[in-house]
Amino acid sequence: MKTRVLHWIAIAMITGILGACASSNSGSVYSRDEARRVQTIKTGVVESVRPVKLEGTKSPVGTIAGGAVGGIAGSSIGGGRGSMIGAVLGAVAGGLAGSAAEEAVTRKNALEITVKLDGGGLVAIVQEADEQFNAGDRVRIVENGGTSRVSH
Repeated sequence: MKTRVLHWIAIAMITGILGACASSNSGSVYSRDEARRVQTIKTGVVESVRPVKLEGTKSPVGTIAGGAVGGIAGSSIGGGRGSMIGAVLGAVAGGLAGSAAEEAVTRKNALEITVKLDGGGLVAIVQEADEQFNAGDRVRIVENGGTSRVSH
């Protein structure tokens, strides 16, 4: 019973840590470094919008946390040498599962927005799907030191 409670506490901690690792690729979120910088504005019309996925983060946090939980869980199997083998196997399996869980938890829906620029040319920008865009919408593209975003 006590081991089961520890497992649930560890899972809750991992979930909280993974949530804190998530970053934003929203058109409405700026990093601190982007503040107070000159931005170039281009305007155009949305030609097409395609739903895509942004892959999740792949930091060592998920692997380490999963390995710790797996090692603890594995060590409760058997006794003596069996406990050590269980801990090692549990840590390896937990590390793999933790890494996969981190990527899945932090994966986001996004849009590939293709814009026909007023001055000629065609560009495509991928950003989180937190704002609605439709073909024919007038939009502006904000460029800031290699980062671009589409907004209404």
